[in-house]
Amino acid sequence: MRRTDREVTDIVTIHDIISSCDVCRLGLKDYDGYPYILPLNFGYKFEGEKITLFFHSALEGKKQELLAADSLVAFEMDCKHLLHSDKEACRCTMHYQSIMGRGHISFITDEAEKLEALTLLTDRYHPEEHFTFNTAAIPRTSVYKLVVESLTAKNYAPKK
Repeated sequence: MRRTDREVTDIVTIHDIISSCDVCRLGLKDYDGYPYILPLNFGYKFEGEKITLFFHSALEGKKQELLAADSLVAFEMDCKHLLHSDKEACRCTMHYQSIMGRGHISFITDEAEKLEALTLLTDRYHPEEHFTFNTAAIPRTSVYKLVVESLTAKNYAPKK
């Protein structure tokens, strides 16, 4: 990372950044060689310093085909955006927090593991109370996990 003064390495702060993000963008390898980027809702689990991200989708489609062909992915998430403009200095910048990384995606086929992942995902977006979803939808839902192999985190906050 070029700006090491903005680098975040503390796992607690990394957790805080991830929990503040609403969307995780996945970068996949498309058939034509171009990257294929898509925004997704996500759940996550920390086990010590190991981070696993969870996603869901329909059972078929382009995303499914690309993931089945190549499990290597990159991801990005960001939050706490604050535009800072200085008209006198003719300067404009954006303050933010971000996480970027990569890893392997694998499809979850075990029904109990799918239920756990979907629960992590739905509870994340319904923090006020547990969200009960129709478990009959589990066999009709593709669930996959991304085991994070490496990441960089950045905090570019306004000076106090």
